[in-house]
Amino acid sequence: MAKIALIVGSVYGGAQYVAEQALPLLTELGHDVALYEEPKLDEVMVFEPQVWLVITSTTGQGDIPDNLLPFYLDVKNRFPLLTDKQFAVIALGDSSYDTFCSAGEQMRELLVEIQGNELAPMLRIDACETLEPETVALPWLEQHAKEI
Repeated sequence: MAKIALIVGSVYGGAQYVAEQALPLLTELGHDVALYEEPKLDEVMVFEPQVWLVITSTTGQGDIPDNLLPFYLDVKNRFPLLTDKQFAVIALGDSSYDTFCSAGEQMRELLVEIQGNELAPMLRIDACETLEPETVALPWLEQHAKEI
């Protein structure tokens, strides 16, 4: 099926856990998946994915997690066009903050800017509504992974 780069931005492990649960699901659906917990643009590009799937939490005052920030800045500075490639973003956040899912928004905007094709509207998972984000993310992912 498709080669999927699973790119994670996590602070306390929530986004990482969702990604770890997504990996076997995507593999079962026949996709070739590479998980990037400390993503590096060069490593992702060598894999040559058709889909970039970003799963990220938001930290601080709407900041991108430290493990994802160097990747984000590298993409922003080097601007590798994603023409004919798809992407999706799953953002974890807390709606009691004004910066709800801001890291996901920033990643989505950047991927649109480098001409990626959005596979599905960004999924926002609110920690105020669910303590187990994978229960929301996995059904959404299964639905959209079949469209790849």
